[in-house]
Amino acid sequence: MGRGNECSAAGSSTSFVRSLLLHWVLNAAALWAAAALIPGIAFTGGPGRLLVLAAVFGIVNSTLRPLLTVLTCPLIVLTLGLFTLVINGLMLLVTGWLSENWNLGLSVSGFWAAFFGGLVVGLVSMLLSLALARGKVRDRRLTDDSFGRR
Repeated sequence: MGRGNECSAAGSSTSFVRSLLLHWVLNAAALWAAAALIPGIAFTGGPGRLLVLAAVFGIVNSTLRPLLTVLTCPLIVLTLGLFTLVINGLMLLVTGWLSENWNLGLSVSGFWAAFFGGLVVGLVSMLLSLALARGKVRDRRLTDDSFGRR
């Protein structure tokens, strides 16, 4: 009787893990792009170290970002959301500080480097997410057409 629920639960957990891994890789690519494009940000290390750094960045974002967003809500409203760019920079600055202490290979020279690096990380993540979402829609269309669905 309960088999249908077990299958859907397994499918949703697989989807969650796939989404988590995808965001992890997207964060790694975005951090690499920021290090390549912004003069005050440097990364030394290989792909493995970059993935560890992306995991640290994800943990920093998931723990500190909500707290800072709530605490600075009046500033976010007053600036029509632009203060979130400062929060993005702070997340990158904290990640850089942790990276230097844990020898992960990322160094951020100051707030302005972190600010512009946060812009790059946000834009690259958004563009990659949009590109992947567009690819999923195209794949669904091809699959629907191959089964004769109109």
